[in-house]
Amino acid sequence: MKDLVRPSRLAPGARVAVVAPSGPVVEERLQAGLDLLRGWDLDPFAAPHVLDRHGELGYLAGTDADRAADLQRAWCDPGVDAVVCARGGYGAQRVVDLLDWEAMRAAGPKVFLGFSDSTALHEAFAVRLGLVTLYGPVAAGIDFVKNARAQEHLKATLFAPETVRTLSSNGTALAPGRARGVTLGGCLALLATGYGTAHTRSGARGGLLLLEDVGERPYAVDRALTQLLRTGWLDGVAGVALGSWVRCGPYEELRPVLADRLGGLGVPVVEELGFGHCDGALTVPFGVTAELDADAGTLTLDLPALR
Repeated sequence: MKDLVRPSRLAPGARVAVVAPSGPVVEERLQAGLDLLRGWDLDPFAAPHVLDRHGELGYLAGTDADRAADLQRAWCDPGVDAVVCARGGYGAQRVVDLLDWEAMRAAGPKVFLGFSDSTALHEAFAVRLGLVTLYGPVAAGIDFVKNARAQEHLKATLFAPETVRTLSSNGTALAPGRARGVTLGGCLALLATGYGTAHTRSGARGGLLLLEDVGERPYAVDRALTQLLRTGWLDGVAGVALGSWVRCGPYEELRPVLADRLGGLGVPVVEELGFGHCDGALTVPFGVTAELDADAGTLTLDLPALR
């Protein structure tokens, strides 16, 4: 697995498009997020359909066609430096096949930021565009608009990524050791359901896999991990870093599942690295070579996330 292309870091005045490829967005949170980005001397704007809600499928932020059009228009606009998701939820999988990936490739690299359901887009951006992406707090997310730690780490990643090359765990090693590889991952459920599609990697061989999820009971986490094991998607993975597991049951019940399903890989596994759906979530890049030290509880990037 090779390093992907790193987009340029942001500078004051950078134009930032906020899109909603997944679930419906709360307007007050969106406005708070836009205000915060303006406070960073950025020039953010909401895409036309960000506040839409699908007439029949209320869990979607508007129609598939409109959500896809917002994302593609923003990405292909030469005046836009970054595209940021407003929130997660569900729906990104329905958008992926509607995008013109050739046109998006021709538009050149820029920053893409999203998390949770946006895992489907992170995989597609890696497979179709060969591009490093950022998995972190989103523009209309509670963590982004209210948590200083999440804000500060994201801001540093966007403007001064060399200052945040090491992420530290609050947990312990589920399996000891060190490993090197290219980072990839995201929401476990999305990785499992994306397997076999044209926009998802065929496997994690040689990679450092970053996993987290929200609202999945321990048996459902077991089911998703077992699916990835049975398909061979985890064959040859170099190491695993685990993020947050909010509303996935008591951690003392989930931890044995993670140890049981991942311990047999024979690679370093570290827990509680501080990314995902937790308070104060860190921003992690996908597509850069890093070293995972499970004993020290650190993930150190060889190069900054952005150029």
